[in-house]
Amino acid sequence: MRPIRAKSGTNQEGASAHNRRVMIDALRVNGQLSRADLARATALTKQAVSNIIEDLERDGLVASLAAVRKGRGQPSTPYRLVPEGAFAIGLQIDRHVTRTIAVDLVGAVLARGEANLPAGGPDEGTETILSLIDKTRRELAEVAPQSKDRLVGLGVAMPGPFGIDTDPADPWMMALWQRFPLAETLALGTGLDVRLQNDSAAAATAEKMVGAAHGLDQAICIYVGYGIGAGLILDGELYRGANGNAGEIGMILSRPENGTEDQRAPLEHRASIASLCKILDLDPAGPELYRHLDDVAAASDARIAAWITEAAYELRRAVQILETIFDPQTIVLCGGMPPGLARRLIDAIHPLLPSIAERRMRSAPRLQLGFTDPWAVAIGAAAEPISRTFDPSFSAILKTRSVGSA
Repeated sequence: MRPIRAKSGTNQEGASAHNRRVMIDALRVNGQLSRADLARATALTKQAVSNIIEDLERDGLVASLAAVRKGRGQPSTPYRLVPEGAFAIGLQIDRHVTRTIAVDLVGAVLARGEANLPAGGPDEGTETILSLIDKTRRELAEVAPQSKDRLVGLGVAMPGPFGIDTDPADPWMMALWQRFPLAETLALGTGLDVRLQNDSAAAATAEKMVGAAHGLDQAICIYVGYGIGAGLILDGELYRGANGNAGEIGMILSRPENGTEDQRAPLEHRASIASLCKILDLDPAGPELYRHLDDVAAASDARIAAWITEAAYELRRAVQILETIFDPQTIVLCGGMPPGLARRLIDAIHPLLPSIAERRMRSAPRLQLGFTDPWAVAIGAAAEPISRTFDPSFSAILKTRSVGSA
């Protein structure tokens, strides 16, 4: 009997919202499952599973397949998610560019768009963003007409940290955007439910839904882009922190090997795409930046080698610290960097420092490579409304119980 990965449901009265999410999550992680499989994996009664499956079928989220006979018993009917059951749009806002992605319920990308952001912050850039979202919605409607009635939200990702005092002239920060009522403005302009998260959290959401962290409940995703951050997947849910700034490891003050106290600088000043662009004298807003970085990474360029050595030194320590604090099943290195550069960087990080994560019975590597794609954050931003609507969460139980007790 094959193992099935699923969270436990609850047979307590008034927890149907959580149980629906548990069922959808089990089908997303495992693919096709029968009612008996779902009951066994989720610890729900067969009657509860049957009731929920029927509801999900009526809602167009689940479909049955042809019956399958296993051994001498009665044939069983497997069920799968219906990709067209829900859709979402993701928006990435970065220093110089904005991207949109439209996905279906299982994370397949159906439409995408990109535009350069004009200088001047949100006062100049909001119109560009709203136009790009509208264009993506129209393209999505062309390939999936039902999306007009099944669009569950807009996920937005941008660099953090949020809610702190920063110098508007600091090129590492996006102070004007971070102080702007972005979610409210986009909700008003699109009519959609809008949620904002930092780019590393979005990257972790992408890895959880369709990437290297798929099916894992404890994973850390180190995102290397213009800056650096860590997305924290704890107990199957994305941990955001009190102010949405959990995992901002790029702000940690580091010190280079054999350096002195006055040489301390934020981690992302030494191990990010922005720091590499500074070394190579490249414009981070250049349209051919990633292709150029890939070409340089493949060549014997001493500047690239020096950056990789220093970045690997910093990230090796970061991996060990994150393992010690969070005890994850795995750490995923991902980001908006070219594949060739990412592979050289992860090779240089090895061997890893001694850690509590060194166990003989590991089912996943301590460190592995995830998405290396400038679109990864937009994909994660699009996955967030799907995850928020359909993934199991403690808040879903609380919300249902509060309604039932009113």
